[in-house]
Amino acid sequence: MKKTHAAITGKGSPLSKYQDVIIGNRSLFSFLYYEWCQLLGPIPGALGMILRKLFWPALFASCGKGCMFAAGIVLRQPGKIHLGDAVVLSEGCILDGRHGTESVSIRLGNNVILSNDVMISCKNGTVTLGNNCGVNSRSIIQSTNNCPVVIGPDCIIGQQCFLVGGGSYHYDRLDIPIREQGIRADGGVQLEEDVWLGGNVTVLGGVKMGKGSMAGAGALMTRSVAAYTISLGTPARVVKNRKGKA
Repeated sequence: MKKTHAAITGKGSPLSKYQDVIIGNRSLFSFLYYEWCQLLGPIPGALGMILRKLFWPALFASCGKGCMFAAGIVLRQPGKIHLGDAVVLSEGCILDGRHGTESVSIRLGNNVILSNDVMISCKNGTVTLGNNCGVNSRSIIQSTNNCPVVIGPDCIIGQQCFLVGGGSYHYDRLDIPIREQGIRADGGVQLEEDVWLGGNVTVLGGVKMGKGSMAGAGALMTRSVAAYTISLGTPARVVKNRKGKA
């Protein structure tokens, strides 16, 4: 997949660029259906909820029963997004499924709730949220360059958290700009089941948080932590074990 700037400014008609970047294919039917669904996106109140519930499921790679879509949601390449049963997408959410090879780049399990203004972004990466996860307002989950973000079931992501797989550039060369040196492969991010991140927590690529672990508000997770640990600080360090161990 071309970078967004190259895809938008390169050769081709405005329509073909729009189809490639936003819809993900050049099917006329996909284009017309996407445009119809976008007209339904801003409609407020119960009428908007009902219309989106009727028409939006067909946009996705697959969509389970009972999903709800609030107003103002932004979808990019929804044909690469899977939604389980009873998924709730709140106002202002952005789901960007762009990927050059994967047929599904974003997977949301059953009973996942995304609060207001949550962004999930894939740029040749993948994001998976397990069943019963909750992501609070204005959090960002991003995966690039085959550095996946995998969040297990029953996880709680606090407000304004940032989880990023593939977020660091190579910078060894001085003869070319950093932006041209490529993304460093970091293995992505993994949260095992029942992890709780407080507000404004950052989890960098290469970090794995074990089952039942916690990170306090404002923590910067730069290294992996074991199950049931509690981490605080910038950079974060383990201060306690929930099992009572030192």
